[in-house]
Amino acid sequence: MKGKICLLNEEGLRIDGRKLDQLRPIKIEVGVLKNADGSAYIEQGKNKIMVAVYGPRELHPRHQALPDRAVLRCRYHMAPFSVPERKSPAPSRREVELSKVIRQALEPALFLEMFPRTSIDVFIEVLQADGGTRCASITAAAVALADAGIPMRDLVAAVAVGKIEGKIALDLNHLEDQYGEADIPVAMMPGLDQITLLQADGLITLDELKEALKLAKNGIMQIYKLQKEALKSKYLESGEELG
Repeated sequence: MKGKICLLNEEGLRIDGRKLDQLRPIKIEVGVLKNADGSAYIEQGKNKIMVAVYGPRELHPRHQALPDRAVLRCRYHMAPFSVPERKSPAPSRREVELSKVIRQALEPALFLEMFPRTSIDVFIEVLQADGGTRCASITAAAVALADAGIPMRDLVAAVAVGKIEGKIALDLNHLEDQYGEADIPVAMMPGLDQITLLQADGLITLDELKEALKLAKNGIMQIYKLQKEALKSKYLESGEELG
């Protein structure tokens, strides 16, 4: 099954025309939801994802509150229409798992100890999925947290690298994820040069992993720049409106 789709052409270009080290086109918008404390929208390739952040706020039920820090809660959800075959609206095991993975990737960036006995809630809604949704969700969630004014050590940016037809490739789309030999989601606090998420699925050698991490870091630095530009443009617009 996996060998039936050609992921690279004779010129070494991928199905969507990209080179191995190219990101898909990315668009990030900040402050897109009026009723949330912070929000962001990201398009990465054909992925379309909305994130809303609420908090810090009183945590309910109260017995879940922690005396020394805030509780970060993440909910990753794929809309029923986000994939070609209609998905059940009920949370799947994969969504529950990715909610936890995204929370763990974001937590190191937040000063949770500044808000004891409260919760910070991150709601992620995948409107259209095309591979790499966990990484795009982390990227957008970090921007939404910054938009909400949550104190952060750094933004978190993420991208998936992988192996397709024996070559290391950046920012896998759905077909590359499905038919490639390896998929490695990576999240970092780029300014601090710290990895907050590293997963691997598939077969890859140590040398290939080193190459993949180097490629991931290059991609993450490009995404980090886009995150900062999106936040800056929102507040420049706000300043112009006030002026």
